[in-house]
Amino acid sequence: MKKLSFGAILLLSAILYSCSTVPLTGRKQLSLADDAQINQSAAQSYSQLLSDPKTVVINNTSDAQRVKHVGSQLATAIEGYLKTNGYADQYNFKWEFNLIKSSEVNAWCMPGGKVAVYSGLMPLAKTDAELATVMGHEIGHAIARHSAERISQQMVAQGIGGAVGVASSNQSAATQAIISNLYGVGSQLTLLKYSRDQESEADRLGLTFMALAGYDPHAALTFWQHMAAQNKNGAPPELLSTHPADATRIADIQKRLPEAMKYYTRH
Repeated sequence: MKKLSFGAILLLSAILYSCSTVPLTGRKQLSLADDAQINQSAAQSYSQLLSDPKTVVINNTSDAQRVKHVGSQLATAIEGYLKTNGYADQYNFKWEFNLIKSSEVNAWCMPGGKVAVYSGLMPLAKTDAELATVMGHEIGHAIARHSAERISQQMVAQGIGGAVGVASSNQSAATQAIISNLYGVGSQLTLLKYSRDQESEADRLGLTFMALAGYDPHAALTFWQHMAAQNKNGAPPELLSTHPADATRIADIQKRLPEAMKYYTRH
């Protein structure tokens, strides 16, 4: 039996001692990446995007005002929740909310609170509560440090990939190729599964965040039903998708509504 290399021991030690806890869900997650560096990099990327001549940032319209207003409500509520529950020291978000001209139906939140909503999404977010649904979901990814977690997973996957190569080094070239291919497929499916788990966790966080901000979480059902209607054609199978199937997502949200409603007070 081969002894573990010093590098492998360091990797295992890092995995054992590098865990953090996701607010609200309480899930333990791998945390090998530096949050401050990630947030700084995200802020630079966000600034570069907004200053790119190809990027059209929409200002002084009702939709742009909606994005900034809903974003501000969410940010205030989230910061209050983090402070109340002892997480404030772990976050140093510099919030920004912008509406970007694009036909793409999309929105995202970079680590550190840099949010963009594409104008193509606005027709589906018919109410502020529906807009809060998608913005709360995207912010949920950032609060749960999903980017840092995925970077950590990739670091581990690369380390384990090296370990697999060492373990199979005494096999024939053909056997090594088979093991390598199996590992590649297996790790890819695993990372996709992590992505779907992260999407579900972001849904759960988003429901609570919108409720804290004074938006009825039931609006999440209507929003994702709108999205499901857009995805009838061309959606990949759930197993090979980074997002849950629409029916799965809607059913999970329905189950999470009682939890979210505990935080809801109409503003």
